[in-house]
Amino acid sequence: MRLGVISDTHGLLRPEALAALRGVDHLLHAGDVGDPEILYTLATLAPVTAVRGNIDVAGPCANLPATEMIELDGHTVYMLHIREELDLLPEAAGVQLLVYGHSHRPALESRNGVLYLNPGSAGPRRFQLPVTVALVDLTADGIRARIVPLLTP
Repeated sequence: MRLGVISDTHGLLRPEALAALRGVDHLLHAGDVGDPEILYTLATLAPVTAVRGNIDVAGPCANLPATEMIELDGHTVYMLHIREELDLLPEAAGVQLLVYGHSHRPALESRNGVLYLNPGSAGPRRFQLPVTVALVDLTADGIRARIVPLLTP
């Protein structure tokens, strides 16, 4: 199973993001959606699971959950927007993939058997940070993830 992971769109869904995410089996949005139309558009590609970010305070995006735990292809995925607000010990909860956003900095880190993934920001460029999404392959052998740049610096 292939996952597309996106975050921090802040109301902007770039055509490059749609192209990079085309063909995935499931999409994860790690918050700061900014406009519910983004989730509707993503849902034309694949089923979407999304959490609320710190800018999602009004309208339909305010009704998104702050956290989400889902099982996809036998793997437990935990999602939240701000990693520092993590409210559980992922390895104790059986989580294999922890998805977060907020910092606009893409990151991949394995710790205690858990892959921590921040896909970076796919929305408006912030400072000199890259504009990125992530692709994740869930297999019987484990989880492989990579950051996908959307724009050249």
